[in-house]
Amino acid sequence: MNLILTHEQADFDALAALLAASLLDETAIPVLPRRINRNTRAFLNLYGVDLPFVDPRDLPAGTVERVTLVDTQSLATLKGMNSRTQVFVVDHHPPRPDLPADWTYSGERIGACTTLLVEVLREHNDALGVPEASLMLLGIYEDTGSLTFASTTARDVRAAAHLLEQGASLRIAANYLNPPLSPEQLQVYDRLIQSVQTYSIQGQTILVAATTARELAEEISSIAHKVRDLLDPDALFLFIQTAEGLRLVARSTSDQVNVAQVALHFGGGGHERAAAALIKTPFPFEVPEDTSPLAAACRELLLILPGIIRPAITVGQIMSRQPLVLDPFTSVHKALGLMQRYGYEGYPVVADGKVIGLLTRRAVDRAVAHKLNLTAANVMEGGEVTITPQDSIDLLQRLMSRTGWGQVPVVDPETGAVVGIVTRTDLLKALAGGEEKLPGRQNLGNRLDSALPPTRLALLKTVAEQAHRIHQATYIVGGVVRDLLLERPSLDFDIVVEGDAIALGRALTQRFGGRIVSHSRFGTAKWWIADQRAQLAACLEADQPLPPDDLPESLDLISARTEYYEYPTALPTVERSNIKLDLHRRDFTINTMAIRLDGRHYGDLYDYWGGLTDLRQHRVRVLHSLSFVDDPTRMLRAVRFEQRFDFQIEARTLQLMAEAYPLVRQVSGERLRHELDLILSEPKALAMLDRLAGLGLLHTIHPDLDWNAAIAARVQAVLAALPAAAWDLPPQLGHLALPKAAAYTAWFASLTGEHAPEIETLLRLPTALIKAVAAVRALTGQLAGLAAARPSAVVEQLETYPSLALYVLQFFTQAEQERDVLRRYALEWHRVEPLTTGDELRARGVPPGPIYRQLLGRLRRAWLEGEIDTAQQELDLLEDLLMFRI
Repeated sequence: MNLILTHEQADFDALAALLAASLLDETAIPVLPRRINRNTRAFLNLYGVDLPFVDPRDLPAGTVERVTLVDTQSLATLKGMNSRTQVFVVDHHPPRPDLPADWTYSGERIGACTTLLVEVLREHNDALGVPEASLMLLGIYEDTGSLTFASTTARDVRAAAHLLEQGASLRIAANYLNPPLSPEQLQVYDRLIQSVQTYSIQGQTILVAATTARELAEEISSIAHKVRDLLDPDALFLFIQTAEGLRLVARSTSDQVNVAQVALHFGGGGHERAAAALIKTPFPFEVPEDTSPLAAACRELLLILPGIIRPAITVGQIMSRQPLVLDPFTSVHKALGLMQRYGYEGYPVVADGKVIGLLTRRAVDRAVAHKLNLTAANVMEGGEVTITPQDSIDLLQRLMSRTGWGQVPVVDPETGAVVGIVTRTDLLKALAGGEEKLPGRQNLGNRLDSALPPTRLALLKTVAEQAHRIHQATYIVGGVVRDLLLERPSLDFDIVVEGDAIALGRALTQRFGGRIVSHSRFGTAKWWIADQRAQLAACLEADQPLPPDDLPESLDLISARTEYYEYPTALPTVERSNIKLDLHRRDFTINTMAIRLDGRHYGDLYDYWGGLTDLRQHRVRVLHSLSFVDDPTRMLRAVRFEQRFDFQIEARTLQLMAEAYPLVRQVSGERLRHELDLILSEPKALAMLDRLAGLGLLHTIHPDLDWNAAIAARVQAVLAALPAAAWDLPPQLGHLALPKAAAYTAWFASLTGEHAPEIETLLRLPTALIKAVAAVRALTGQLAGLAAARPSAVVEQLETYPSLALYVLQFFTQAEQERDVLRRYALEWHRVEPLTTGDELRARGVPPGPIYRQLLGRLRRAWLEGEIDTAQQELDLLEDLLMFRI
């Protein structure tokens, strides 16, 4: 016999999951629990006749071979169960730490357990009746607060939509959700209201109430719902002494209060917003002789809450610092230029150090459209609307709702000076993104410490400590943070300074020596320490001596900055800014994370733009919609990151790329070649070029820039065969290292389009590389003839061509004889030279002139053709040649 069970005091999610599981396994019996919530019982009284539930008293006798538990991980014992009964759990709560090892758990963090089972039913295309679909809809709605709880997922919404398509009745759902309290429940409700105590913990309003209700036979969850609705706390905890024992019911409306953790402490469970526990004896807390269990439980709760409640998100965590503010006399035309340059929709207007209004883009556009020569003071929204860094985002949300301001100035509570600005977008990201996106909510200090070699780590901490001395925040940003999170740590990092990087560089040289090279326009400084490494290593704080050679030759210090583009594809104009805007100027979200290094913030992860989420979802997402317009080379970069990490470019980013394709032709050849150079340096270069070709990006660079399977095979063979020292290949051509030069040669020599040579000029290839490509093209059709030629003829024909071209040429034929003649030329024949020199000819009285080349060439041919093979034979031949003066 197979049974399906759920928890006691069953709610709609438990009952709906019970029904759904029975529809998926018709051999299993869905058994009703002994106690069911009042509104759930009312539903069954009316619609239960059409549902397959069985009362436990009506179960047939027999052995229970398998039990499926839904919406619970606690097994109630029934007759027929034994140690061999298999138990399968389907739940939307995390598995209990003490879950028996022989049980099978299946579940995910999702709004309702019913959702998990409805998804399977939908795959089976099972038709549902109105009572069935309505019960399942009630299960999802009750556990997700009608799809409003933070634990609700898109999957819950899709499951609800499917049930509506199957005939679920919203009218029925409305009738049974949040029913009125019974007279017995009302009495308990009144006693709880009278006993409520209010506490403020970590900025959260917490209500705790306790009472005895041994006579209560109905569920407590409805009472908790009414108390919460009346008093509207961030979290509510009810302790009720019932006939069954001491019960805890907890509800939360705040992301900062996870009531499931509280319930777990008391032996129960649930999810972040709703949880419960039947607290068993011996109690998990001390009960003094003069104290009741209710009072002791409340005391224990207050002891553990500070460690469970997370501090509320503050405005200071999501605001942008050092905002641009306008004075009242700023013209609307100048304000429009600022809005177009930086992309902001509003600026605070400040007079005498105080906020007097907000100038919005809409007001500016209207004034300009009407050709009005007005100032900020004329068209701004007046008001002294401000907030402080310590205020919560809940207060910010209420302030924005009340005033309609989408950009709120953040002021110092003591001086009133504007220290930041927070926008509606910042608020929405904080509300939707959760804790992990907030700066400082994750700390990677330990990971950073273990990833970096001790000497580099000590240097990093020394720079951060010096920056802290002069009150400047320092960060490592971008790719190094991304790679650290991907467990691919890199030593290639710069230091970004929220302040003056040049001043930090000077402070470092004064303290440790070295020299700096600065660029005031960009606010950057390079600290050269190559000559000071021994002294610097001795000064760095460490538990053991540090090897100086592990220090870099230099370290780049960069002031946090923002950028704007005067026109598409232009190089950016740079201005000093803060870390948030510095990260916003980068290309993709996965490159917008920073780790702070100074003071108590060491190791804090700053993720304003969703990089961590995209990293976890293996997604390459562009940061803003005009990113490819500003810099079309980012399209090649997107493909490089996608293939390097086995990620996917998300759909919107692909759309923006396609729209920006024509702009690629406006990019200089040097910049395009630089991106291709980077691709050819990657282990997955071929996959990247395959993807670029598939997207049509290579043909966008030039219509004849082809890439296909044949070209890929040649390039792969060339790269796999390198290095080949015996070929006397140059270490580089121009500024290109040999592997890249060989890859370009194989690729471009394979191009057959009429205008293929134009590509070499477009991409500004080094002259030596262009000659190598031309040589391969010229010789490809001559290989068959070379294979049949005598060695001397081969040498005469090939010796004027670059060695790289001859090396690559061998991969353009499948004929072993043709490859062999190229290898013999490179490894044997071109090295053959006569023993006789020009000096010896001069000593024999031969006058200098063309005769030297003729004589030496004849001797070389004799060696190559096997006519001679000893020094004496060469001497004899030379005597004959001189006698007859060839």
